Amino acid sequence: MAKKDYYQILGIPKSAEEREIKKAYKRLAMKYHPDRNQGDKSAENKFKEIKEAYEILINEEKRSAYDQYGHAAFENGHNQNNTYNTFTSSTDFGDIFGDVFGDIFGGSRNQRVKKGADLCYNMEISLEEAVKGVIKEIRIPTFQKCKTCYGTGASAGTKPNGCSTCHGKGQIHIRKGFFTVQQSCPKCNGRGTVIKNPCHICRGQGRIKTNKILSVKIPSGIDTNDKIRLSHEGEAGINGAPSGDLYVQMTVNKHPIFEREDNNLYCEVPINFTMAALGGEIEVPTLDGRVKLKIPSETQSGKLFRIRGKGVKSVQSRSKGDLLCRVVVETPVNLNEQQKYLLNELGNSFNGFRGDKNSPRSKRFFDGVKRFFDDLTK
Repeated sequence: MAKKDYYQILGIPKSAEEREIKKAYKRLAMKYHPDRNQGDKSAENKFKEIKEAYEILINEEKRSAYDQYGHAAFENGHNQNNTYNTFTSSTDFGDIFGDVFGDIFGGSRNQRVKKGADLCYNMEISLEEAVKGVIKEIRIPTFQKCKTCYGTGASAGTKPNGCSTCHGKGQIHIRKGFFTVQQSCPKCNGRGTVIKNPCHICRGQGRIKTNKILSVKIPSGIDTNDKIRLSHEGEAGINGAPSGDLYVQMTVNKHPIFEREDNNLYCEVPINFTMAALGGEIEVPTLDGRVKLKIPSETQSGKLFRIRGKGVKSVQSRSKGDLLCRVVVETPVNLNEQQKYLLNELGNSFNGFRGDKNSPRSKRFFDGVKRFFDDLTK
């Protein structure tokens, strides 16, 4: 009888990653393990099948061979079935699953040494600092390794003793009806060791709560929601384990003049209508100082001018964006009588507000309006 496909047995796709394989195995093994189905021969056979599939697919070399040659890769006396002929109701159940089931029943075997937690620090900076880069000092409240006991938790000249209850494993096995589960040792709380003479500084914890000051280099071009990772600057681990990492979350504050979009900067530049009509030259701001911008005659409000290389330098490619200036033609206010007279004379020279010759957009608009109403009356 042809053997079933290992991927089908576990109910996973061929592209499944290690975590998916473990998850599928855990679910099926819990269901078909002989300790939970005593006397059920079909469940025992099913479990053998599941475990065989798991042992092959969780091993990178065996999985590669299986993907290439199928079941033939394990024939000629190397069939895996003869490994799973017997089961015991206590030790086998715990030994088979190890860390696969540890997280369900109260911890894993690695709880004796636990890496410190990662930390996140929210930092606000100005647009100028984000564009040019800056070094900032930050104060972090955190747990650090005790410098007196070097993280062991034991007083000077002593060291932790192995726990006599769990024999240094940090876990104990307890019979729960028809199967066995593991949980943290109640005597050492999963550490695997017992401290008879705790350090008087950290009181046996191996770490103390304190503030530390760090200098953070902010690279030029960083943007809101970017993160900077500082390795091993998070909380200290337990029992001398490595510290976690510190992530600095960036927020760039709003700027009164410029808006940023990717690596380009935008700003609005007001000009009077005389400049817009006749043209001229104005100064516009950049983050490096002022630059001159030539305004051609007959410039319309909203026109966008690009000044290359005056934007933001990309963190990844180091290429620099541009500054885009949008001109806004401003209507004059607080006119005196002489100015009003001159403007009135100018308006009369346009031959009406439609300005057939001098205001092409107005002409197109009102011509379109006329055609619209003419079509309604047909």
